[in-house]
Amino acid sequence: MTTITKTLQATFASPTAHKQSKLNDLLETYRDGLQEAFDAGASTMSAVSDIVTPYDLPYQAKAALCNYVPKLHKTYNAKELDDGHPIRLTNQAAKFDHSDERDYEFTWWVPRPDRGTNFWIPLRINPEQEDLWHDLVSEDAKVGEIRLQKRRKNWVLHVTVEYPVEEPTTDGDATHIGLDIGENALITGCALKDGSPTDPFVCSGSRAKHLRKEMHTTLKRLQERDASEWRIDERFTHYQNALTDIVEKASRQAVEYAKQYENPVLVMEDLTYIRERLDYGKYMNRRLHSWAFARLQGRIEDKATEAGIPVEYVNPAYTSQTCHSCYSIGRRDSQAEFRCPNDDCHVSTFQADINASANIARRVDPWGESVPLDKAERDDSPRDGSGSDTATTHREKSVPAQMTLTAYEESKPSASDD
Repeated sequence: MTTITKTLQATFASPTAHKQSKLNDLLETYRDGLQEAFDAGASTMSAVSDIVTPYDLPYQAKAALCNYVPKLHKTYNAKELDDGHPIRLTNQAAKFDHSDERDYEFTWWVPRPDRGTNFWIPLRINPEQEDLWHDLVSEDAKVGEIRLQKRRKNWVLHVTVEYPVEEPTTDGDATHIGLDIGENALITGCALKDGSPTDPFVCSGSRAKHLRKEMHTTLKRLQERDASEWRIDERFTHYQNALTDIVEKASRQAVEYAKQYENPVLVMEDLTYIRERLDYGKYMNRRLHSWAFARLQGRIEDKATEAGIPVEYVNPAYTSQTCHSCYSIGRRDSQAEFRCPNDDCHVSTFQADINASANIARRVDPWGESVPLDKAERDDSPRDGSGSDTATTHREKSVPAQMTLTAYEESKPSASDD
């Protein structure tokens, strides 16, 4: 068995004025406690506890603060706090109820600091996540952190859940399917059948590219006009929601593509490794990180694991510069075209992204490719020299979190980058 992590999202049905007031008080008090503990430099749970104990907060919020504030200092090296921090609650606040006789079938028992002051709030859930909400109620899914965020007039609840699935395996010969993730083509997939690229799949990245450009232009214009913070935040959230939707749809398409093959194994590049080994320059690195390729990979891995499809990761070095047929180091005369320099190879030119995805699929077998002698000093093999890392045990839990506005600001090119 392996474990899948997902974040469930629900929006509150319009609270009464009385409940709205209680929620606003909870949010304000939480942020005051967070700010004081952060400003005090509290870096241990006990130090945070000493500060937040007097605050009129439910114990689930105080416990979450004791865990979160030290991370801000030690893990994230945060210099200041964002104004829009959500309320964090431990999983002890995970009390949900369901009844199909209600207009809003699922409700949450909102924790309050004083005994007997908790109240139920109806939830508008994502219908595609309904089965997991039922698992929450029945306690068949393990609950992690709970976050409550106010977005203008709406309250949004995020609940992290873990649940077991059968560990993906293959019976017989596997069909390796390489996935190349990029900007122009968001995903290019290619299955290897008898060592040859077969029936490639391409998911265009034009919409995501357009949205990122439009987001940059719009936010810059709003900032130049000194627009209100809520207006800037609203537009940023709009674009991030649209990009998240693209990630979800693209990852679903990639897994559906893999399902058509017998014993499929998805193979992707290890992006941690590429960040360690390759440097595209300051501006390009920011662009790649702002698009968050790893987030797309994480969602592909989650969906593949649910579908029983193994996922493996390989060294990305030179996948786009190597001929998938003869393994010669060639060149890309354009973004879309790879040219093989070997006159004896049957490949002269090839679609570059498909060539790269075929190399990614082939690289899962450490003995499946060679490196030309004149390039032998380059490490063009799987990461550990004997085989690629498997991800069937879910090497890093994927939460489809959106980019923060602060992270966006850091990803924009400065004048020195131009």
